[in-house]
Amino acid sequence: MKNIKNYSLQVLIGLLMIGIASCKRNDGYNTGPISNDGTKPGVVTNIKVDNFNGGANITYDLPNSDNILYVLAKYHINDKASRETKSSYYKDTVVVNGFKASQDYDVTLYTVSRANVMSDPITVKVHPETPVYQLVRPSVAITPDFGGVNVKALNPLRKEIGIIVVAYDDVTKTLEVQDQHFTKTDTIDYSLRGYNTDARDFGVYVTDQWGNISDTLKANLNPLFEEMLDKSKFFNFPLPTDAPLYSGGGWIVRNLWDGNTGEPGWHTDGSTPPFTCTFGVGPTYKLSRFVMWERSGTWSYGHGNPRDFSIWGSNANSPADARLPLQAPVGAVVGDWINMANYHFPDPPSGFPPTAITPADIDFVTKGVNFNVPFNAPSVKFIRVSVARTWSGGDFAHILEFSFYGKPE
Repeated sequence: MKNIKNYSLQVLIGLLMIGIASCKRNDGYNTGPISNDGTKPGVVTNIKVDNFNGGANITYDLPNSDNILYVLAKYHINDKASRETKSSYYKDTVVVNGFKASQDYDVTLYTVSRANVMSDPITVKVHPETPVYQLVRPSVAITPDFGGVNVKALNPLRKEIGIIVVAYDDVTKTLEVQDQHFTKTDTIDYSLRGYNTDARDFGVYVTDQWGNISDTLKANLNPLFEEMLDKSKFFNFPLPTDAPLYSGGGWIVRNLWDGNTGEPGWHTDGSTPPFTCTFGVGPTYKLSRFVMWERSGTWSYGHGNPRDFSIWGSNANSPADARLPLQAPVGAVVGDWINMANYHFPDPPSGFPPTAITPADIDFVTKGVNFNVPFNAPSVKFIRVSVARTWSGGDFAHILEFSFYGKPE
């Protein structure tokens, strides 16, 4: 009986050792060839090229072999940089892109076996259409703006591009990069601020994800004067159609300019949108922009934080009440009030939905978000904030703080 027990124990230990050996860590990487077949694979055939902006789709027929792992494309995208693109044997197309210009380029194709053996090379010519960064460049415009410059451009294909702004640096005595704005949007319209009104050389060029850059649009510009409006001159100006206030916790209109970007702020009670409040800013101002702070932390992109809202203004000495519409085009006039701009609070920068935000999204909200006021908007001394839709879609809205900028008149 003792011998049987010892034999059983030895078998058990042996099985455990086999199990441990079979459970070696595998990080998903092969340390060597996955085939011992060293035969040189055949080449791709029936090659066709479909050019697009900055690149091309190359389709082909694979050799009749079970030993093919992928197709490799090698090519130069400009005078210096080269690229390699792979396409698995499950596909019949390899995409080559990042080319600097619309011209002929050689692309060399190889089939690669499971033993990492390459076929003979096959060279095909591609002729990409105009790269996106070059398509965008003619539409670029740079003009003076309050505290800096405004940059506009069109990106109709909605491809990833970068708008790079440079400015003369008094220390280095050359143009230095001031801002890098990467986007896929079709319409680019943003301002770079932080400059005095002295004339300065500015420039803008367009780049793409492969490091291609356009020529630089240069201009000598005088940024326009702006200052932050003096919040000590703001005053509440309640109107009958303003939204009712939340009754608890001191959430009142005056909190919107108390200098505190934390709670409490302005908070409405149950009502139907638009959720509106009204206040005066003192003297008449031509507004240039404003910064808005929404509730952050767990409230970010939720609850009563504005998602779509408008700023209405009036330069009347005592503007009369008027029920604002839920939506109206910019420039619409309702009584003494004009719609100065419609806004959408930026979606989470992470790209995740509002219900799955990241710490970076929360930080973005906490720092406050800048919004431009259209340059042709009229001068005003009264403001109405009108929230059409919150992130929760509920029956109330809240905002913590505003800082407005502009030029006194």
